[in-house]
Amino acid sequence: MSILEFVIEVVGTYVATIAFGILINIPRRALNVGGWIGVLGYVLYRFTVLWGGGYVVGNLLGAVAIGVASLQAAKIKKMPMILFNIPAIVPLVPGGQAYQMIKNFALGQNSTAFVFLLQVVMISGAIAFGFLLSELVNRIQRRFWRHHKRL
Repeated sequence: MSILEFVIEVVGTYVATIAFGILINIPRRALNVGGWIGVLGYVLYRFTVLWGGGYVVGNLLGAVAIGVASLQAAKIKKMPMILFNIPAIVPLVPGGQAYQMIKNFALGQNSTAFVFLLQVVMISGAIAFGFLLSELVNRIQRRFWRHHKRL
């Protein structure tokens, strides 16, 4: 992968995240930060895949990063966390695999469709588990800072 291809992917991710935010009526002041959180999650996913971590682990790490960054953005902007989570997760959603699954089922190629079905289930599960882990990270971080403020 060249630098130019990477920059194009990052710009495309940012634009797609913001476009989805506009589509679901995210407030204007949350769009830019939401776009950058989406880029953060995608870049972490992409580097994990490039370094041999696999799609599932990449999506897991990307979702954790999105969850943690969304909470920080929500605190700074004084807005609900979901305004940053939902658009930022769009680049990680396994839409291509879901399309291939449906297409192969429709064409009667069930064995190929099941391969894509497994990918969709594993990636979706990794994203959900990543959000769960991000909540755990956020709670541990909150406890840590509360404990250090008392000292």
